[in-house]
Amino acid sequence: MDFTFTEEQQAAAEAAKGVFAGVAPDAVPSPALAPGAVADTHDRALWARLADADLLSLLLDERYGGAGLDAIALCLVLRESARVLARVPLLESGAAAAAVQAFGSDEAKSALLARAGRGEIVLTVAAHGRTGHDPAELAVTARQDGGSWVLDGVQTAVPWAYDADVTVVPAHTATGRTVLALVPRDHPGAVLAEQFSTSGERLGELRLESARLTARDVIDADGAWEWLRNLLATGTCALALGLGERVLRMTAEYTGKREQFGFPIATFQAVAVQAADRYIDLRAMEATLWQAAWRIASGSPGALPAAGDVAVAKIWAAEGVRRVVQTAQHLHGGFGADVDYPLHRYHAWAKHLELSLGPAAAHEEALGDLLAAHPLA
Repeated sequence: MDFTFTEEQQAAAEAAKGVFAGVAPDAVPSPALAPGAVADTHDRALWARLADADLLSLLLDERYGGAGLDAIALCLVLRESARVLARVPLLESGAAAAAVQAFGSDEAKSALLARAGRGEIVLTVAAHGRTGHDPAELAVTARQDGGSWVLDGVQTAVPWAYDADVTVVPAHTATGRTVLALVPRDHPGAVLAEQFSTSGERLGELRLESARLTARDVIDADGAWEWLRNLLATGTCALALGLGERVLRMTAEYTGKREQFGFPIATFQAVAVQAADRYIDLRAMEATLWQAAWRIASGSPGALPAAGDVAVAKIWAAEGVRRVVQTAQHLHGGFGADVDYPLHRYHAWAKHLELSLGPAAAHEEALGDLLAAHPLA
């Protein structure tokens, strides 16, 4: 593999830096002070600027107005977005559109992709199952009834559910296959209930009760859900990396100025060692992220399926982002909990990302299963 980014990927990252340069992490009420959601909707002004910069259509082909780039480019942009806590459904909408492009019907592609790339509609994915712990595809059943599909079940913690025009819902059939249903907002039989994340964002519990969809709105291609799930997980790792890098930078700036006994506390060995350990975490998060993104983007074979590389990236991201923000809070002292200082926001977002990724032990178990099924020579 080659970790060198292409000119197009670097251009996407530079464009993202320009768009996110003016974003303030504390532009909405603090999640520590807001009794419900910090805002009713995503940052629509920022969403429009991302569309104008062609960053919402990175993964789409030219015939849909896109740049035809790959998962690596998306992760580079997501990394920049997390550094400023950008409140936009960039990962979910981009990944859903890419899945429709790769596996969806011609009718679905025509109806959704160009509009999603221009930011006219928002897509999201219900990827957390009934409880957040069980596989998402097992939370909803799908059965064919004539020329239609009928869905029943519940998906929890759907990100940007109230903003999304279409939600991609994984569901299982009686034969054990997984399909992806494209459920429009306010569709008959689909009901939303409010939920809130640790970051204060508005989520939705999606309840499907005999929701009927046409065949064109159901993707039944083999491997579609696994591919989308891997892309979502890798994108979440990119968000964790960007957030962690910004938090460590904030910590370095603070400890370089905060003095005790006449010296900056950054010069104390105990502080320097903790910061160095977190730097190592971030570099491991980065290396495993690009390995996973490269496997998804290239489709290259390996000793293990791409899910193995994704599992390793999730192990490092889930553990690493938690350790980074905990160390940052410790080294900031009480200042880190001050709601007038943005570190507490990063802590809340980091916890949300950690919960979204799931426990490292579960990914270690999944990796062990893959190693058992694909013994290394």
